[in-house]
Amino acid sequence: MIRDRGNFLSHVVRATSLVVCGLLVLFWVVNSNGQTQKSKAKMVNASAEAQQPLYKEYRGVLLGMTTEEARAKLGEPTLKRDDQDFFVFSEKETAQIAYDAAHRVVTISIDYLAGLGAPDYRTVVGADLEVRADGSMYKLVRHESEGFWVSYNKSAGDVPIVTITFQQLQ
Repeated sequence: MIRDRGNFLSHVVRATSLVVCGLLVLFWVVNSNGQTQKSKAKMVNASAEAQQPLYKEYRGVLLGMTTEEARAKLGEPTLKRDDQDFFVFSEKETAQIAYDAAHRVVTISIDYLAGLGAPDYRTVVGADLEVRADGSMYKLVRHESEGFWVSYNKSAGDVPIVTITFQQLQ
């Protein structure tokens, strides 16, 4: 009986971790939508500076791939829906893949807890990252000719989260 209780608690801990990761991604999306006009002006300037996309895939998954192609590259999602998959690769790395109505990848968002395993920001968005007073960092680069944007966001705090997102332009 104790063994079953341990399995139950293990499942509860995993489910709680997934919910926390999902809430962190939601917080990031809400937070990034509240940018100042100054930040938006920097994004426009950054897009003019960027020539060649430095980061445009994740674990072999590209924007525009079908749901089946993405799942073949990443494996079975932890949470699966028609319009979105959520993957947990480790305690430090999760990813969300969003699909459009045609079941094609339109958004890829990766979270690295404590920044562990995250690529250097220069390989994602180039130089000149915006460093805020609280220590958080952010930059978004639009690749108009490639039809997508990519952002790098590092939260402030003792255990920062690095989120890398790329999405098709609408």
